[in-house]
Amino acid sequence: MQDFIQPRVLKGFRDFLPQDEILKRTLVENVENVFRKFGFLPIDTPALEYTEILLGKGGGETEKQVYRFTDNGGRDVSLRFDLTVPFARFAAEHRGELTFPFKRYHIAKVWRGENTQRGRYREFTQCDFDCVGSNTAACDFEILLMMKEALAACGAGNVKIKVNHRGMFNNFLKKIGMPEKLTGVLRAVDKLDKIGREEVFRALGEITDSARAEEILNFIGAKSTWEETLDAMIKASGGTSEESERLSVIRKYMIDCNVEDSFVLDPSITRGLDYYTGIVFETFLAEMSEIGSVCSGGRYDNLTGLYSKEPLSGVGASVGLDRLIAAIDALGKTQKRKTYAPVFIACLDEAKTGLYQQLALKLRNSNIACEVSCEAKKLTAQFMLAEKKGASYVIIPNEEDPLNGKITLRDLTSRQNREAYLSSLIDFLKALK
Repeated sequence: MQDFIQPRVLKGFRDFLPQDEILKRTLVENVENVFRKFGFLPIDTPALEYTEILLGKGGGETEKQVYRFTDNGGRDVSLRFDLTVPFARFAAEHRGELTFPFKRYHIAKVWRGENTQRGRYREFTQCDFDCVGSNTAACDFEILLMMKEALAACGAGNVKIKVNHRGMFNNFLKKIGMPEKLTGVLRAVDKLDKIGREEVFRALGEITDSARAEEILNFIGAKSTWEETLDAMIKASGGTSEESERLSVIRKYMIDCNVEDSFVLDPSITRGLDYYTGIVFETFLAEMSEIGSVCSGGRYDNLTGLYSKEPLSGVGASVGLDRLIAAIDALGKTQKRKTYAPVFIACLDEAKTGLYQQLALKLRNSNIACEVSCEAKKLTAQFMLAEKKGASYVIIPNEEDPLNGKITLRDLTSRQNREAYLSSLIDFLKALK
């Protein structure tokens, strides 16, 4: 008896059935359309990079999550863990071929060996958008506005985009005499939403004394308005600074653009990755904040300095598509489709397949997606198959003249038929869109 290999996938990885893949691709199309409307250009980079490219001089927490191995050529390589670091390498390598400020988007899979949970996998898709070559508040604001528009295009509902500035946190730590503890403090604070205030206090207690730990927790507490929070941050960090002025300018842009209600100044937002240096942001769904941030990013002025003597200033964000899908699916906001083709063309005679496909081409040329049945089964069986595939209508071709004779259109919802010539049916189907 033959021994079969058990079909299975690795933990944190998954297959996508057609209805799930269609949903994912529909959302990708929606966000990509937003990116293009803002004038951003697509790029792509390899899934594998030299490990030193991804981790730089030291990977910190990130290094523990990277899929790293030696390839057949003896090279130390790793799967990309995000799309920002490969983009920094890309920008440095192709600097002479790009026009700056360079605005790009990149939609692709990344890999992290982290703990799995709802909406968090070890292989997942990111939708990144960045602007490099300009260190201005205008670029920061454009990314924030794109985040809002992209999530709206995905049907995410009411979202709150939380904003902070790493530089103000740096100034605060300098003021309380802890500049050398920045990395540890940032990582502890970044876990506030996940583990709560008490656990963060305990983690900070391992870095500094209890008085300073309490001072840090007070600093990261948001007030009732953006302006009140910013005033408190300015006082705690030693006064007005370049960083606080950047936040003030961005707030003015929000008000001028009439989008200020979508943004919150939150000093607890720090972003755990090492390369952020300026403004940082995370986005939460109002109806399911517990799933975590579905779109995050920030400014990373020193990132390309790892690969070039002339570093490029950059700012960008990433939509965590898989987490976003899990959230809107849990909220019942997804409309899963089983097929791209709303029209199913029945097969009455397999010998006339060429004519049926020609009929289908006429529909497709009118931008009506359709599928042609491959087998001449009973019509009831073909109706059932079309319903299982998610089609809305079945076309029953004319037996004598499939192209020019009268055609029957079966509405699978109402179970009603209508007869008409092809041109009339095309007009009817187009009007339904």
